[in-house]
Amino acid sequence: MKKYQRLYDLDAPQTTLLHREIIQRKTLLKRLYLDWYQTLIHKSRQIREKGQFLEIGSGGGFLKTVFPEVITSDILDLPMVDIVCNAERLPFGNASLCSIMMVNVFHHIPRPFMFLREAERTLIPSGKILMIEPANSLLSRFIYRKFHHEPFDPDGAMEIMPGNPLSNSNQALPYIYFEREKESFAKNFPELKLSSIRYHTPFRYIVSGGLSMNALLPSFCYLPVKIMEQLLSPLSRQIGLFCSIDIEKRI
Repeated sequence: MKKYQRLYDLDAPQTTLLHREIIQRKTLLKRLYLDWYQTLIHKSRQIREKGQFLEIGSGGGFLKTVFPEVITSDILDLPMVDIVCNAERLPFGNASLCSIMMVNVFHHIPRPFMFLREAERTLIPSGKILMIEPANSLLSRFIYRKFHHEPFDPDGAMEIMPGNPLSNSNQALPYIYFEREKESFAKNFPELKLSSIRYHTPFRYIVSGGLSMNALLPSFCYLPVKIMEQLLSPLSRQIGLFCSIDIEKRI
């Protein structure tokens, strides 16, 4: 397979801008992100209480183009984000956010427990953290370990080295916090309730080529592949590459 784009300094702002350009230029990948965004938007709009909507790690995506009321943020100083901030220290008041949304961001946060404390503080009662993250399935372990530059260590620690916002990561952090250590999560964050974890999307990201490879199929194949995934949904725990994690602040 030919490389779509060779990326060098992952932590440079220019690389995040390149990611954004690739996602919007590659039809299959953009349609996948649109599907994910529509899910996040639908769940956010179901929250009836007043508050703001926040996206963390917005730099590489385009959520604001389909959800204009969202406040976009990133740890990097990028031209398209509303706020430059660290997820471990959110610049929002107590009980001011309806939802905190993120796509492939949680596993880059050095001290996720600090982010969860901030979410506990800033979310309104019944507000939600809505994230889409790498899953820990048979297929995902094979793909992420063999074909992805980021580490995937389900037995790893509950934090990672700070300082490099993209190159430092553990794709298994969502699994570690919300599955492996779910009892610790419940004990340490009593105001937060893990509502659901759903594994999904075994094939669409692969056939899109992701951020670094050419697409494996033409764009008109998106819907058939999506239908195939739906038919295979009973096997999602074994083959899902991603998972949707919903966490709600208790009333």
